[in-house]
Amino acid sequence: MRRMIPRRMLRILRGMIALLLICFLLPLAAAAIWWQSLDRPDSWRTADWSASGVLPRDDGAAIHVLAARTGGAKGAVAVHSWLVWKRQGDPWTRAEVVGWGRPVRRNAYAPDGRWYSNTPWFVGSVTGEAAEALIPRVEAAVAAYPNDRDTYRIWPGPNSNSFVAHVLREVSGIGAALPPNAVGKDYIGPGIALRRDAGGDLHLSAGGYAGLSFGPRTGLEVNLLGQAFGFDFARPALKLPGIGRVGT
Repeated sequence: MRRMIPRRMLRILRGMIALLLICFLLPLAAAAIWWQSLDRPDSWRTADWSASGVLPRDDGAAIHVLAARTGGAKGAVAVHSWLVWKRQGDPWTRAEVVGWGRPVRRNAYAPDGRWYSNTPWFVGSVTGEAAEALIPRVEAAVAAYPNDRDTYRIWPGPNSNSFVAHVLREVSGIGAALPPNAVGKDYIGPGIALRRDAGGDLHLSAGGYAGLSFGPRTGLEVNLLGQAFGFDFARPALKLPGIGRVGT
């Protein structure tokens, strides 16, 4: 019996290592190889930050969650996300976290501006009357962001993705979840934290370094060192670290 316990533990350890390799390290390695094959700007000075034209040109109310690959080596495994919204007939408002000090900025860039030359895509959208009704809640969530001064950390958060994830947790009507490579999205506070968001999803986080998320909006995610592996059941997709969503 004494010999069986170490062997059993060894098998469990081997299984955990194999699972870690398959679910996290292999996707991250694939993302890094793909990223190195791309022609990318040398620095932020040479990057293209101009409007991408992805936002629709109409006067209707809308809320959009946008994301784009970030720059430098971290772009291989991470995206930057932000929010844009407008009421009927109004111009766009863009809100995001971009750095230290008081990091929540409004309209620092074009609403659909490229990020380090990378064209943004839509993570989630609400339009028309539904958007008009949700905008006050979005603005309240932006104003209530708890990490709005001298707390910015690139990894594991709070950062740009922590901010957008906060708004998505507070405003259930948007119904979107950030991609698995939105590093910082799982930071919900220092230490061990457990919370249920406005839409009913459960989030367990160890300071953003590791955690679990489950619910109708998130699906099932295992979070490790800022990356996530999991499944989206509402919009069937596999969530891969570094790569993003694979599916609908």
